[in-house]
Order: sequence, then structure tokens, then C-alpha cells
Amino acid sequence: MMKIRLLAASALGLVAAAPLHAQTVTTPPGEASDPVASASVDQDDFGSANDIVVTATRRAETVQDVPIAVTAVGAELLDNANVQDIRGLEQLAPSLQTTTGQSAATGSSLSIRGIGTAGDNPGFEPAVGVFIDGVFRARAGVALAELPELERVEILRGPQGTLFGRNTSAGALSVVTAQPQFDLGGYVEGVYGNYDAIELRGGLTGPVSESFALRVDGGYRKRDGYIDDANSDRSINNIDRYYARGQALYDGGTVTFRLIGDYYETDEECCGAVSVSRGGPATVLNQVAGRRGLVGLYTGAPSDRIQAISPNRGYSERVRDWGVSGELNAELGSINFTSITAYRKWRALRDQDIDFSGVDRAYREDYRSDLTDFTQEIRFQGSAFDGALDFLIGGFYLNETNSLRDTVRVGNDANAYVDTLLAGALSAPPAGGGIGRPAQFFGSFNVPTLPQLIGSVSGGPALPAGTVPLFSQLLLLQSPQLLAAAQANPALLAYLNTPLSGNQAGQGNNNDDFRVKTDAFAIFTHNIFNITDDLSLTLGARWNYEKKRLDASINNNTGGCGFFLGNDPRAAIYRGAIQAASPALFANLFLLSCNPAINTEFNGQYNDERSDSQITGTAKLAYKLSPEVLSYISYDRGFKSGGYNLDQASFDTAVLGGDGPQATDLEFDKEVVDAFELGVKMQPSREFTFNAAVFYQKFRGLQSLIFSGNNFVVQNVPDATSKGVEAEGIIQPTRSLIIRTGYTYNEAFYNRSNNFAGTPLSGLEGRQFLNIPRHVVSLATTWTPPITNNINGLLHVDMRYNSEVNIACPTVSLTRPGGCDPRFSGGQPIGVFNPGYPIINARIGVQSEDRSRSLEFFVENLTNQYFNITGFAVPEQTGNFAGYPGLPRFYGVRVRAGF
Repeated sequence: MMKIRLLAASALGLVAAAPLHAQTVTTPPGEASDPVASASVDQDDFGSANDIVVTATRRAETVQDVPIAVTAVGAELLDNANVQDIRGLEQLAPSLQTTTGQSAATGSSLSIRGIGTAGDNPGFEPAVGVFIDGVFRARAGVALAELPELERVEILRGPQGTLFGRNTSAGALSVVTAQPQFDLGGYVEGVYGNYDAIELRGGLTGPVSESFALRVDGGYRKRDGYIDDANSDRSINNIDRYYARGQALYDGGTVTFRLIGDYYETDEECCGAVSVSRGGPATVLNQVAGRRGLVGLYTGAPSDRIQAISPNRGYSERVRDWGVSGELNAELGSINFTSITAYRKWRALRDQDIDFSGVDRAYREDYRSDLTDFTQEIRFQGSAFDGALDFLIGGFYLNETNSLRDTVRVGNDANAYVDTLLAGALSAPPAGGGIGRPAQFFGSFNVPTLPQLIGSVSGGPALPAGTVPLFSQLLLLQSPQLLAAAQANPALLAYLNTPLSGNQAGQGNNNDDFRVKTDAFAIFTHNIFNITDDLSLTLGARWNYEKKRLDASINNNTGGCGFFLGNDPRAAIYRGAIQAASPALFANLFLLSCNPAINTEFNGQYNDERSDSQITGTAKLAYKLSPEVLSYISYDRGFKSGGYNLDQASFDTAVLGGDGPQATDLEFDKEVVDAFELGVKMQPSREFTFNAAVFYQKFRGLQSLIFSGNNFVVQNVPDATSKGVEAEGIIQPTRSLIIRTGYTYNEAFYNRSNNFAGTPLSGLEGRQFLNIPRHVVSLATTWTPPITNNINGLLHVDMRYNSEVNIACPTVSLTRPGGCDPRFSGGQPIGVFNPGYPIINARIGVQSEDRSRSLEFFVENLTNQYFNITGFAVPEQTGNFAGYPGLPRFYGVRVRAGF
């Protein structure tokens, strides 16, 4: 068994240990824990539920013996909680939160203790690192693939970097999958549920020789969508994906090598957003769509999960992800050597109806994001001075190419939306900011002649039905100087009486191409000084150096930009007249006609280069107050490098007084954190364990993606803080009953010392981050009473409660805890927020004692609780807010057979 333990003790995956088997004594590090291999144990003979051996410090120790805030979840609980990808873990870990926005592939985010990396932007690297079998997954979306049979998962809270490859500023998740076994075994399982859900999974493992074993796993999952389209019978947010995975393990005693190859693919429609609260543009959307017999914006309850979508647009999302990794472990005398080499390639292709309405205002078509990663890690680990010093020295290299092709384009209703919006705004009386008469900008409606307009104003015949004057015609009537100039210049007069050409469908990005190449180097060391049997000091350090090069090619052909950017002297006179009448109206017309995401002013080639160098490290002092109680205090410095926002909307336009587009407009700076933690771990008996930690984390330059009104931009926040308390307890009065509880109190906020004046964060100084609950409670109970000698019952219930959060809101409040004021209109709040809510999952069934065979009925979101995963103020629709709805109630049956 020594050779297997060596593989476990030096794996990069942070956890290389036995899974959580409530019914069995903890297996040795690295031992197989497939359900088919579990052994029968007397009802009164069981190990503590938290005696999970982990290598969070690269030493095989139980969770209770490591001075780190870590949640370890074993295979059985992962199975009972139906964790199929990373997102499912938040149900079991209160300090972890997962969100999915515009895209499951590129818009997903993980956060720990309120700190994450949000937004639909592949240029962002994660603050929470994900490692699957020791291999770093470069983005949260890349890590959301279907997971095969699992051994265990560890969730480490706080900065990481002195023990393994990629540094992270908020925390790390390590996922360890089932490895090849030297005993023949296998399983197959099937699931059927509502929404026509079908799942098929299976695996086979066994020996080729005494030192060589193989394993193959595969699965397929499909499910109908749960968001219905108000304009057709289609539904979105479905599932259609499959994976295949092969492994080979050579175990030569003092040398082991594990080779893994995997392939994953999806073809789905994701992600829809329902209208949560509505302002004036809702009427405009329904007017424009109504002319084509469509719903512009569904105005029913968000819990209906109905969204209006343009008939010719969709949310197609196709992902292809594959990779190869090899892990070599060798005993070099008294030194253990580990090498992990990996190559991964990931691609996402997306279409998206980005106006989130039945109006064909704008869309993405064949948006493409590619990531290619090569990583190499080496480690040397051993002990000296008769065990007084445990040392580790390692190095890490990452070579990454991140490519993005953006394709934001205007649709068939682009001009009609601007004209209808302008007509409604100008129809308001002067006291309301209008001029008391509708007008259009591009000419989507019938245009009167100037004599007809003059006649109607002077008391003559009214304009024919469906006729709307041009805004330029109204300016002629209101400005004697402009009218005189036009009468003296027939060409100018004709220009002001002729509709502007506007935008044609399909114009916009054609295409925007971005590429960022990253080279990251690190040298790290982690050393434990065992001062006495009860007192230890840990000192670790890491040198980070990262270099990134940006190459971008912007190519827009947006027709509506010509009026604002061209040299036609007639257009210059018209622009001047609009600005004289209302600078705010001029800015809005420019942003609606020539949105920053498709502005031809930004066309060109851009190149830039940046580098970051940072020393980070850790210091921990741990003391065993008794054999059952461990206390510790720690300091960690974490780091996340700067980078580039892959979105031309971050450029600065000269039309509104900026200095024009420059490559540095896309750049954001590094993020650094100083984290302090005080913890205690208690295990007074095998029936009860309790762990608690108090943490304080100060961030400088926190990377934040925020909505600026028309687009999302990157802003480094000078000072931000995350502080709070975490507590976890496990009660196991008998072998067959386990109760896990968790609680997190988290204040994650922008410091009052910030000055956000003139930025989209204005007024949020001292306020809690959006969508981060202060209180989270988790509960997971599993009862497996014996029914016969070989059959156990199964009753599992897990629950997560999130306290109230604001997600997106129109104004800042000094009284609401979240800092936002969801103003009310017609009895309905304006903005996106969640009241406190629980999510409850349950499972009931029977299973063989070794868990190789089972029949189970399950339900997720038992109470069909509605909540918003996240949300946003819809671009170009001031006052409209949309939310990404949480999953409805899912239920079904699962059958498993194994040998």
C-alpha cells in the first residue's frame, strides 16, 4: 500500500485522502473508495465523520489536525447531495457562493467569503482557484464541466499559494476524482426526472498487471429548459452534454505515474434572464414588438420564468473542453519528488439575444472564446532534524493563450427602438424633460414635410396618422438661427428634412478580435517547524512574476456612428444644435446610436504589454490545547495579477470629452490581500466535532466588473474588506446518522475611505457588496438505517439559507443594510434583490451496504423557491432590471448497479 499512499500524499489536488464514509472507519490515504469497495462495519464501530485524511499542507493529516479553514466533503455526501458540477458544492459549504450570468461558460463566478471574480469577461482570472486532479482550471466556466465519479472535494478559504501551483487571492477548490483500481470493478446508473431529464453514467476499472491499472468513465445528461419564450413554444436553459474520461496508473512502489485524458462537450441554450422590475422602456419595447405581433417584455411575475425573445435570435452555447495531464511521483532517497504536467484546450461558441426582449435591438452571433493552457509544477518535499522540520520547495509555470472574438451587432429593430424611445421622451411636457411633441431620429415612421409640420404647429391640419416629425425638423422650428442658416443653404435644409441612414441589421462588430498571451512563473516554499509535540510554526513564501501581452483588432461598421463621427459640415451643424438644446439628450442619442460596444471610433489595431511581480507568503502558529482541541492564528498575503478587459466598451470616446481609445484603457491592475485568521478545531468525541474561524481580509486594488449604464467596465477598488465568522459542526450519534451544520457571517464591503465620485460605484462607499449575503446557514442530514443484513435505507436532506441581498438597484440608501434602495412603483420594487430564502433538497431510497446498488427518489428545491441567481440593470433600458432565475423544483428517480 506504500506506493498508493505516496501517490496520495504528493498529489497537487490539496486533498489526496479517503472520502467521507459515515458508515466506515476512515480508509488510509490514497485507498480506493468506490462504493463497490466499501466494507461492512458493525453498527457500533465507526470513525468520526470528520476523520478525513487530507493533504492541504502536503502532509497526510485529518481535517482536525490542519491549521487551515477547510471544508472537506467525501464521496458519499457528494453523491447524496447530487453534486454534479462545482456549482452544487455551495449547498454544503456556506462560505462558498456560485453564480451564473449571461453564460454558463464565460459568465460564471465562484466566491469565497464574499470575494470572487464576476462578469461575462474571459479576461478576468479567478480569485477562487479550481484544481481537478491537481490541474488548475483557468476560469470558473472551464471548471463547470460534468464531474465523473469523485473521491472527495476540499474547499480552502482564504489566499492560497505557498503549497501548490497557481496562486489565488480568495480561496481554492480541489476536486479529486476516482482513480484506477487494482481490483476489477464498475458501475452504471440512470436517472429520469421531470422536464424530461435523462442521465446515463458509468465507469469501469481494473488491473492490466500487478503494477498497471486502467479506468474509463463517461456520462450523458439532458434536460428541457425551464425558461419559456413568450413569443414561441421554445424553452431555454436546458441541458445537453456528455463527457468521456480515461486514466492509466503505473505503480512501481517508489515511482508512480497517473495519466488522465478527458473530453467534454455541450450544446445548450443558456442563459435567459426574466424581467424583474420595469421602467419606462418597458412600454417602448412592447410598442416596437407589438407592431410585429410580438411581446416586447413579459410583464408577469418573475416566478413564471417567462422571457420574451426575438424569434430570429437565441441563446445557443456550445462548449468543447479537453485535456491531458500526467502526474509523476518518485522517492529520491528521503525526498519525495512530484511533477504535474498538463495541457488543456477549451472553446465556447455563443449566440445571444443581448437586449433580453422580444425587440430585435441587438444580438451576438458566433461569439467565440478560446483558452489554451500549458502548466508545469514540480515539488520537492521531505523532513529534517528528526522530524523537527517538514519542508516543501516547488515551482510553477503557466503558458496561456486567451483568444476572444466578439460579435455584438444591431438587429432589425435597432432604429425603431431609438426612434420610439426618443418620441416618448420628447412627448413629455417641458417640466418632465421633454418638449411636448414626439419626434424621431432615424425615420422609422412616416416623415411630414416641413410645410405640413409648420401648418400643424400654427393651428392648421393635424399631421396624418402615423406621421412623426424628425428631431431635426423640430430643431428648425425652435431655433431661428438654425432655420435661417438652412433657408440660406438648400443642401443643409434638405439634410435636416431627410431621415438619417441609421443602422442596418448585422452592422456592429465584424469582428472584434482579442488575444492575451500570459507567461506566469512562481517559486514557492512551505515549511513547518515542529517546536514541540503541541506547538508548530509554519512559514511560507512565494515569488510571483507574470507577463501579459495584448493584441487586439477592432473592426466595426456601425452606420449610426457616421453622423456623430463624420466630417460632413451639415452633420456638424445638426450635432451642435442638439448639444445646444440638451447636452444630456445628445449624449443619450450618441450612446443609443453608436453604443461603445460597436463604436467605429475605436476601429484599429491595439497592442500592449504589462507585467506584475509580487512576494506573497504565510505565517501560522498552531497549538494543541489538548489532544482534542487545536487552536491557530495565521497571516496570509494573497495576490492576483492584473490583466486586460476584453471588451471595446472600455475605451474612452472623444465624442463625450474623453481622450479617445488607447490600449491602456483595457488594462486593470493587480489585486493584493492581507488576510488574518484565528481558528479553533475541537473533537471531544467521535460523535461530535466543531470548527470555527474568525477572519479579516483587507484587499487593495480589488478587481471589480461593474455596470456603467450602457456597458460593463473594470474598476480597481482601492480598499475593500471581507470579515466575519465561520462555524461548522458534525454530529454523528450512531454509525447510520450524520448531521452536518454550517454558518457564515460575512461582511464584505467597499471601505468608506474610497472616493467613488464620478464612477459607477458612486455612493457605495462603506456598503456591502451586491449579491453577497451576510448570513448563510447550511444543514445536511443523512440517515442510513439497516433494513436487512445487506440493505440500508436512505434519507438525506440538505438545506442552505441565504439572508437578504441586493443584486442591482437604482439608488443608494443610507438606511437599508445592503446600501441600495429598491424604490417602489405601483407597489412593486424597482431593482433586483432576494429576500432571505432557503433551498431544500431531499433524497429517499434503499441501497446495498457497500453502496454498489441503489434505488432512490430525489427532489431539488423541494419548496419550488424562486430566487435570482444574479441580475443587472438592462443596458439601454434605463429603469428595467432583469434577473437570472434560480432552478425550479426538479425531481426524479435514480437507479445504480455496480460490481
